[in-house]
Parts: sequence; C-alpha cells; structure tokens
Amino acid sequence: MSIVSSSLSGKFTAWPILYGAVALTTGATLILELSLTRIFSVVFYYHFAFLAISIALFGLGSGGVLSYYIVARGEKLFHRLGVLSALNSGAVVFSLALILNLAGKPSGFQTLAMVYFAAALPFLLSGMIVSLAIAETIHRVDRVYFYDLVGAAGGCLLVIPLLNIVGGPGALLSAAVLFAAAAAVWFGLARATTGRVLGVALALFLVALIIVNKRKPILDISSAKGSKLAAEIFVQWNSFSRISVRQDPKDQSLLIVIDADATTGIPQFDLDHLTDRDRAELIAHGPGFPYQLRPGAKTLIIGAGGGWDVARALASGSKDVTGVEINPIIAETIMRGRFQAQSRGLYARPEAHIVVEDGRSFVRRSKEKYQLLQATLVDTWASTAAGAFALSENNLYTSEAFEDYLSHLTDDGVLAFTRWGFDPPRESLRLLSLARQAMYKLGEQDFARHVIVVREDVQRLNTWGATDTVLISRKPFRVEDLEKAALAASKGGFEILYLPGQSPDNQFSSFLTAKDQTAWFRDYPYDVTPVPDDRPFFFYTVQPRDIWNFRTTATHENADFKVNLAVPTLFSLLGVSLLATFITLALPPFLLKARLPREPGIPTFLLYFLCLGAGYILVQVGLIQKLVLFLGHPTYALTVVIFSMLVSSGLGSYASRRLVRGNDDRLMYALCAVTGIVTILAFSVKPIIDAGEGLPLPVKMLITVLLIAPAGFAMGIPFPSGLTRLEHWHSPSVRWAWSLNAAASVLGSCGAIFLAIYLGLRMTLLIGAALYLVALVTLKLTSKHAVAQ
Repeated sequence: MSIVSSSLSGKFTAWPILYGAVALTTGATLILELSLTRIFSVVFYYHFAFLAISIALFGLGSGGVLSYYIVARGEKLFHRLGVLSALNSGAVVFSLALILNLAGKPSGFQTLAMVYFAAALPFLLSGMIVSLAIAETIHRVDRVYFYDLVGAAGGCLLVIPLLNIVGGPGALLSAAVLFAAAAAVWFGLARATTGRVLGVALALFLVALIIVNKRKPILDISSAKGSKLAAEIFVQWNSFSRISVRQDPKDQSLLIVIDADATTGIPQFDLDHLTDRDRAELIAHGPGFPYQLRPGAKTLIIGAGGGWDVARALASGSKDVTGVEINPIIAETIMRGRFQAQSRGLYARPEAHIVVEDGRSFVRRSKEKYQLLQATLVDTWASTAAGAFALSENNLYTSEAFEDYLSHLTDDGVLAFTRWGFDPPRESLRLLSLARQAMYKLGEQDFARHVIVVREDVQRLNTWGATDTVLISRKPFRVEDLEKAALAASKGGFEILYLPGQSPDNQFSSFLTAKDQTAWFRDYPYDVTPVPDDRPFFFYTVQPRDIWNFRTTATHENADFKVNLAVPTLFSLLGVSLLATFITLALPPFLLKARLPREPGIPTFLLYFLCLGAGYILVQVGLIQKLVLFLGHPTYALTVVIFSMLVSSGLGSYASRRLVRGNDDRLMYALCAVTGIVTILAFSVKPIIDAGEGLPLPVKMLITVLLIAPAGFAMGIPFPSGLTRLEHWHSPSVRWAWSLNAAASVLGSCGAIFLAIYLGLRMTLLIGAALYLVALVTLKLTSKHAVAQ
C-alpha cells in the first residue's frame, strides 16, 4: 500500500540510518505498551494490563489512517517525521503525568476514557510515523519491515531490565528517550541541523530526568486505586510488581505493600523466647487454627510474604518449614536484606527454607509430601482486595491446582486456606467446590468428612475483614481431630461453619449434603462452581443472570460492590472500547472524506479485515492468559508472547509476497493453515505446560517462542496479502481495510476477556481460529469480482 509515491532514488545512500530510525520508533512503542501494563496494574488494577493492548492497537490503527492526511516527500517528509517523533517524546511524558494524576480518582467511565485516550496519543503518533516511513520506502518494504521487526523485538527484550532498573515511570520515560533519539535521526535525514541538535538535547534531558526521578521522584506514583498512598520508607520495582514498605498506623509495625494495594505484615517475635501471649497471638487466630490440629507439622506455605505463616508454623513446634514466595524483592531484598533485623532474622532461621518461585510451580515440581499445606489470603499477583482482581486469572485456585496440592499431602495431611468471609459465602464455598472436584479424581467419595470451616471476626462480616479458614484433609478427619477443632474454636472465639457430625444448618452444610449439585449451583445467589485452569477466574462470582441487575443496583458503599468491582469495571472497559472503535471507524468518512465503497464484492471483502483484526487479538490475548501459568508472571507472558508473535508474524509478512504471489487459492491455504495451527495450539498448550512445569524459566521462554512461531508465521501472511489484493482491485478501499482491522482489534481485546470468563481460554483461541475461516469465506465469495477487475 502506498500513501505517497516514493521519492527516494537509487542515489539515496542513508538506508542504514533510515532503518535505525524505524527500529528506534518501533522499539520505543513496544517498551511503551508493555510498561503501561505495569503502570496500570499498580495505579488501577491488574486486569487493566490488557487495556494497554487495546490502547496500543487503537492508537497505531488510527495513526495509520491519519497518515493519509500528511502528504510530503523526501527531505520534507523526514523533517515532518522528526517533528512527529519529538512531539511523541513529549506526548509520553504528558500521558504519564496525566495517568499518575488520574490514579487518585474512582475508575469510572470518565476516568477510564481520559486514561484511554491520553495513553493512546503516543501510539497514534507512532502509527503515523511508521506508516509514513513505510510509504516513502515502499520499494524496499521488505527491509523496512525487517527493521520494524528488529526494533519491536528489541523493545520486548529491553522492557524487563528497564522495569527492574528504573521502575515503571522510568521505563515509560525510556520510551520517550528513544522517540527523541529517533527525532534526531529523522532531522539528520532531513539535513536539519537545528532539529538534530534539539532531538539530541531532548534525549539527554530525558535521560537526566530518569536519573533524577530515580533518586528523588518527580513523576512517580503518589495515588493508586482511587486513594492517596501512605508515607513509604522503601520502594522498589521489578518486572512484575512495585513493592514498598510503610508503617502500620495502628501499632507502627512494618507492612509490605504490593502494587500499592495488597499488604503483608512483618512479624517481630523472638521465636526462641516466645511468651504465652506471643504464642497465643500467633496460633489463636484463623491462619493459626490448623496448627492446633497439626502442631509441629512438616509445613509448606504458599505465599510466604512477610512471614506470618512461617512464624506460626515455627511457634507451633515445626522443625521443617518451606515457604514459597514469588517475589524476590520481598524474600531477598526485604526479609533477608534491609529489614532482616525487624523480623528478628525469621527467614535466616535453619528450620525455615525460603524458595523464590511461583507457588503452584513449586508444588508441581516438588517430590516432597507435607503434613500441612497453607495459603493465607494469597493471590498469585499479590492482592488481598478480592474484587479488585476478579478479572485476573489466578492459577492458585483451580480444580487442577487443588489436585496438585492434595497429591502432595501425607495421609494425615491437611490443606489450610484462609479467604475473606462474606454472607452469603463465596470464596470459601468456591474453595470447597474446587477441593471436592479434585478429591473425587483422587478416589475420595465422602467429601463431607474431609472438611472443617471456621470463621474469625464475625462482627466484621457485614463490613470488611471477617475471614474463613477452610481445612481439607487428605483422608477423612479422625474423631480426635474433630474434638481438637471444637475445643480450639471454643477457646479462640471462632464460629464453626462446618464440622462433620455437628455442623449448623447453613450454606456449607447445604452444599456438602446436596444430592443434586447442578441444581444447587444454579439456585445459589453467587457463582461458586469450580473453575479449571482453562477458566481460572476464581474471584469472579456474579451469576451470569445477575450481571445487569448488579451493574445497575450496586453502589460504591455496598460491600458487594467492592467484592465484585470487576463487573462495573468490565462494562466501563467495554464502553470505552466501543467509543474507541467508533472513532476508528469514523476517521475515514469524517476526516478523509472516504465513503464506504459500494462496488460489487468490496463490502463483503472488507469483512475479511474485520475478521483478521478480531481473530489475531483473540489468539494473542488467549495465549497470553493461557501461558501465564507456564511462565509464572503476567509480564513474562505478555513480553514473550508478544515478542514471539512479532517475530514470527513479521517473518510471515516478509514471506507473504513470495508465498501467495497474488493467488487467491494460495491465500486460502494460508488461512486454513492459521485455523489448523491455532486449533492444535488450543488443545496442546495445556499438556505442554504440564510436561514442562519444572523447567528453568529461560527454557520455558524458548519453548514458548517455538510453540507460537508456526501460528504467528501463518497469521502474518493474510493481512499484507489481503491489502495487496485490495489495492489492485480498488485502491481507495485500503484505508477502510486499515480502519476496520484496527477497530476489530480494539474491540477484540476487550471481547477476549468476556470470552475467557464465560467460555474459557481454549474456546477463546478456537473462536479466534474460526474467524480466519470466516475470512476465507469472504475471500472465496469475492474471487470472481476481484478477478473481473
């Protein structure tokens, strides 16, 4: 596709410099996109991470359409590209400042819309720059695409070290540095000395800003999740979290805060000289309840955090305690480093073995068996605000995960999970539904005899803070266990929610004794059905029949609103995505005065690009979510999957002209290949994940790249081949193809979450694959019209 006629003659010798400018632009764009996922996770919530994909697609697609509006050639075009790149550098800083400012406001539609379009501005400018550069070099488009690919892939590789070294805001500012450097290169091609000097000066200024901002924050997070942050005495970022330490205003103890939301305290007990009062404080509360049944147990703690559960296990007499903590900043920098003295060397004790790893991954590769496996208010990506993460997949709480846990218990072993208590219960009931399904697979049929549930802080049930501790034994609880549990509950002031043989008449006993489980789940006011790895949305408990009613009646003051914050957020995200889609579709007719073509066959063929846009993003988001369990962190999944698809799709685009050669039959074979390969992926990813769970992370990343590469290569062929076909057939329709493809991608990124929640990740991938078949049908239906032209 050519926006302008190329004016670069054969005498043009600055090709390496031009390639470098393109690579700098696309590298900065990828750093910007992936860094935004981290910023959004901290200042809003984790599920906003996928909003960054939608924002990037909207901006790049709109920028591609708007590039038609700029008509210039040669040095004049290079000068304009320099101006656009310099403006983009400033746009990144502006977007960052606005996002940080909006972080203190409630995440309603207005706030989301402002964040969405402010963050989209740099992507829009990037889309214009790259589209104009490609148009000017259309006769060398294969090489330009290659350096476009090299730059984007380089951005993917740089984002993790940048987040580790300079943090989220610093990583975004690093993208601004690269845009400023690109501006200097473009001005150099335009022979504009003043512009080149200004571009270098701007880049150096931004580097200085990053250094200063690291030492004394200027552009930094001061508010998050609608509230101002408390004073912090320590802050450090890594590629998947922002960790801070602050004092608890209640007792001045230290709290570790993850992503400006979840907290885990640092206990300060002298475990060698415990007083009766200290021992009671550790053992008598809900998470200490299991140690009254299994004192001195060989213990595995998932999500060790600041070490409270480790201290409880040691206080009970345990001599072998393994704590698994996913975050090295917490385990190493804080607990074994800067704040080791405040915990009295808890993680340095010989009885405590602390492992830095994802909890589920550790369990799956471990060959040990434990008497007690405990997880207290643990969420994979560090949240104790359950509703805030209701849209995030959580691989700790699935039926397959519980099968893993139960398989690692001794015959007298017990699972102990503490979750928030609600009326009617949700999280604790869903724990039971997960455990029952896993227990049946292990051959245990009388599940009701394996369960004890107690509640602490009952008086806080209707506000926030009551907790349910669910105990699940590998074999039926013994009589002496039940007697100990009853006595401990009586002494500790716990409410017994379920105890075999003496359970009150409540939802737990109703659930455990129901003869028709399907009917019970259907009639219960919340969705507490077991969730598998394919649909790991543990915290999403709104029944599908109640979505609209919840959306229209819940209020911010209602505790239920906080628990299922995901529902209004999801609708707000959908609303903003629809608005962005409308804008994308409106650009050709309103700005470019391009009417939707009515020539025979063309409206039908334009559906081809709609299917490609939606299909590609459904496959991409589905793979990202599917591979989070395998790679261990959302940032790794985002980075590796996007990198893999960039590289492979870029190679597919590069080879498309040679492979398709303008032949519709060849293009149909390519579309069939996409459908077939993605379908195979949908069914093969899980067994591959299961087989490779214990491998080192670099090996997992390599496997991911190799796994995705065939699909990505095939998916890179249809779009450029379709554009070439449309340009030869009806050139004015090309801008509509760009617009429809971008609009479908924007809406598809939000639609992917809907599909994943209600249909599962495998079905999301299969629907993405099916859209390529629909594209094939549009190609077949329009073949005679295209040939006629």
